[in-house]
Amino acid sequence: MALRDTHVTMAHGGGGRAMRDLIDEVFTSVFQPPGSEDQARLTGTALQESGARLAFTTDSFVVTPLEFPGGDIGKLAVCGTVNDLAVGGARPLWLSAAFIIEEGCEIALLRRIVATMAAEADKAGVRIVTGDTKVVERGKADGVFITTAGVGVIPPGRDIGAARIRPGDVVIVNGVLGDHGAAILAARGDLALSTDLASDCAGLGHLMQAALAAAPGISAARDCTRGGLASALNEMAAEAGLAVEIQETALPLRPEVVGVCEILGLDPLYLANEGRLVLFCPEAEATAALAALRSLPEGRDSTVIGRASQGQAGRVTLRTAFGGARIVDMLVGEQLPRIC
Repeated sequence: MALRDTHVTMAHGGGGRAMRDLIDEVFTSVFQPPGSEDQARLTGTALQESGARLAFTTDSFVVTPLEFPGGDIGKLAVCGTVNDLAVGGARPLWLSAAFIIEEGCEIALLRRIVATMAAEADKAGVRIVTGDTKVVERGKADGVFITTAGVGVIPPGRDIGAARIRPGDVVIVNGVLGDHGAAILAARGDLALSTDLASDCAGLGHLMQAALAAAPGISAARDCTRGGLASALNEMAAEAGLAVEIQETALPLRPEVVGVCEILGLDPLYLANEGRLVLFCPEAEATAALAALRSLPEGRDSTVIGRASQGQAGRVTLRTAFGGARIVDMLVGEQLPRIC
């Protein structure tokens, strides 16, 4: 083993032997990309299917703490990019991964993050085929930042997107909401919260493929990450030019998440998720879609929470348990605790 350092130094970003040892022992030995070139050369039968289209996405990941109940930044990076491809109807196939590492970062931590990424990629059926590392001075980053890009293939005849949502389409989520956001808030330790909550972080590629196979009329889907369910629904309603109404009594929320939000003055509809999607499908296919979603662990708590309708374009409304209604608007800035 050539790498004997316990912490990352500036030499590991200098282009010499130290950098090569770090890349070989921590990254490529685990990811096993096809070859040692700077670029990946992608081949596969999926690319040769007549009428197939490529899907391409990219995302950057920063989180504190880097490891948290239910995952770490590496799991976020793989699952987040896989999910972005999946909700667009693509089969995720290849990822790139670029790391910005702060001087002083523990190499043991890097090894754990990389091992998690490899495990999640294998679970999702994707390969990490190329990447990059950079080292910045101590204090210039927050341990590790990761940027991933993903390529997938959309099969012929599949075309889903918010513009295809129609009045009467039902709204389905694949499980309880807000676990990731609440778990991260608790894990930071600043608020002295004691909870067993874990992040919902999960890859949803297989789940989305199962849903599309059972309900090919699915019109649109989106993963509910930053900004939570509320932001995803507002974006989709605006693009569709329709109104959306959801039922408060149908929302799947853990009592612990509701409790954290009540203490901090937050709205769980805006809490981040990393393993949750919201999809729209014709009512006639809702039963089939739910059955497919519930057949997999990531979707066992799937439920219908509302529907799209003619109305003020882009408006999302919550029908309360008491029969009233309130507008669920797009989040402006950060959620802040109550001050009065």
